Order: sequence, then structure tokens, then C-alpha cells
Amino acid sequence: MFIEKNLSLQHGNERFFVCSLATFAPESFLTKMPSFPARLFSIAGHPLLVLSYLLLLMMSTNPFAFGVNQMSDQRAVVLIFYVVSTTFLIPALGVSLLKPLGLIKSLAMTDKQERIGPYIITGVFYLWMFKNFSTGSVPPLFAEFALGATIALFLAFFANIFLQISAHTTGMGALLTMVAILAFEWAGQSLHIGSLAVSFNVVLIFVTLLAGLVGVSRLSLKDHPPGAIYLGYAAGILAVLSAHIIL
Repeated sequence: MFIEKNLSLQHGNERFFVCSLATFAPESFLTKMPSFPARLFSIAGHPLLVLSYLLLLMMSTNPFAFGVNQMSDQRAVVLIFYVVSTTFLIPALGVSLLKPLGLIKSLAMTDKQERIGPYIITGVFYLWMFKNFSTGSVPPLFAEFALGATIALFLAFFANIFLQISAHTTGMGALLTMVAILAFEWAGQSLHIGSLAVSFNVVLIFVTLLAGLVGVSRLSLKDHPPGAIYLGYAAGILAVLSAHIIL
């Protein structure tokens, strides 16, 4: 009887331990982010914002590389407007017009076939921007990253034909790789936020956390299975590294 009670208690403890592991398993945690922060991170990590983020980061760190003294200079403002409009505003407007035309059911585009048109629209503008930047009007590193973003977009486009891929994590994988290259190429420089100077190592850590949280948000919202999340990261990293080798 005593032995049976001990065995029962031991088995009970084992079941409790297994349940505890399941509760705190990474997959369980990653799919339980509350809806509001998940949507917030999903919006912040939208793939169309990647090049705008990078431009602001590079210009805040070294405005002289862009031929300006500070971000408020006219040339800087024009360049920021050009990048934001070409890579975000105009493609977003073009995609939003597909819904009233009946070409997509919703802006969420849960059906991968609905994403073909938006990929093509965005790809045209990215190619146009890269062609303009390849003339030397921006620092070589930013032109390189523009090419990387374009390659990432078309990798996601072709992958989308055969399987599901997350455009959000493709963009985050690309951004993370761009910042890692910047941290190496611009070693010793700091991001200037007002009077505060932030090391690029800190920026890299922040972007790594953001990239991870964007992936978590997409899982929590059940927009993608884990495989599509990981494939997106891999596509973004591969695209930027390819552009780095090419240029």
C-alpha cells in the first residue's frame, strides 16, 4: 500500500511536470501574445516600412554620407519623402485599390493567390527605386539594401506561388541583416537621437527583438504557420546577403 501511494504520487508529479513544460513551451508562449500588442507589432513590422526604417536609421547615424548636415535639410526631406512614398505610400494605395475592384477579398489577403497582384505592384516600384539609386545618388550601402529588399520581395513572390511564406518576417529578416552589416561597416558610429548617442550594438539588439516579436505576433494572430515564419526570415537574410555579394 505504501509503495502504491508513492508510485501514485510520483506519477502525479510527473504529470504535473509534463503539464508545466507544456505550459511554458516556446510554441505555447509564442501563440499566446494578446491580440492588441500582436496587431501593434504586426503593423510596426509591415514589410513596406523596412526601407523607410533603414533610411531614417542611416541618416540619423551619418547624415554626411547622404550629402546633408542634418535630417531637416531640404535634400534629406526630399529623399525621405521619395523613399517613403515609393516603397510604402504608393504601393499601399495601389494594393488598397484592388479590394474595390474585386481582385482581393480583404486587405489581410489570407489567400496566397490574392498576394500575387500586390507583390507585382510593389516589385515594380522597388525596381524603379533601385534603378534610380544605382546611379550614386545615395550611399552605396543604402543602394545595396534597396537591391536586397527587391530580391527579398521577389523571393517571397516566387515562394508564394508554391507554398506559404510570411512577408512580414521576410522584411524583418532583411532589416535585421541590413542592420548587422551596418554595425560591421559603420563600426564605432552611433545612432543620434537628440543629444543621446546609441551604440549600433544596442540598435542591433533592438532590431533583433523587434524581428522576433513580429514573428511572434504573426503566429499569435494565426496568420501563418511556424514554417512560413521561418521561411520568411531565411528569405530576407538570403536576399540581403546576396545583394551584399553582388554589389
